[in-house]
Amino acid sequence: MNLSQVGESRVNGYLFVLERSLKSFLPIDIVRDARREIESHVRERVAAHDGSPNEREALEKILAELGSPLRVAQAYSSERIVDEAVTTGRVVPIARALWHLAVTTLSGFFAALGLFAAYLAGVSFIIVAALKPFFPDNVGVHVTKNGWPIVIGAVWPAPVQPVRGGYWIIPIFLVLGFGILVLTHRGARAFLGWWRRRRVA
Repeated sequence: MNLSQVGESRVNGYLFVLERSLKSFLPIDIVRDARREIESHVRERVAAHDGSPNEREALEKILAELGSPLRVAQAYSSERIVDEAVTTGRVVPIARALWHLAVTTLSGFFAALGLFAAYLAGVSFIIVAALKPFFPDNVGVHVTKNGWPIVIGAVWPAPVQPVRGGYWIIPIFLVLGFGILVLTHRGARAFLGWWRRRRVA
């Protein structure tokens, strides 16, 4: 189907809104490539269509099948960000992908919430281990008068009851912290890989 001037205006309008939508999800340099890629796909679909029953209806059908510009931008940016995270396995791309899915999908929100909580737990153990040499009276296992543990970590001001756990908690907390971080990172990659496979399927 060869487009008239009106048809070209309609396609250009769609692509303009798409580009504006992409800018809210992706860096500017990537937006240009994304727009070109999606425009090429749109024009291939238009060229392959016979134009029946008329140009306007055929064009609206093609654009409706593609989806709204905002939805296309969300889907494209999600795939791009998740692909980078799964491929590289680096912390920053994985965090960016989790954040993106958290603000655009319900399953991504709950997964990101659990994973960020686990990352925070791992970092907390490491911080507590690092604080022990400097604040030995504040860091350890805090207990009640009856000897029941109530808090494991750092408490300010120093409690009346002496903390339990000497400097031996440092290696234990370091192992726990790094272990949690490694397992959480693997879990994040596994979730993003699952999400990508589900999108492809």
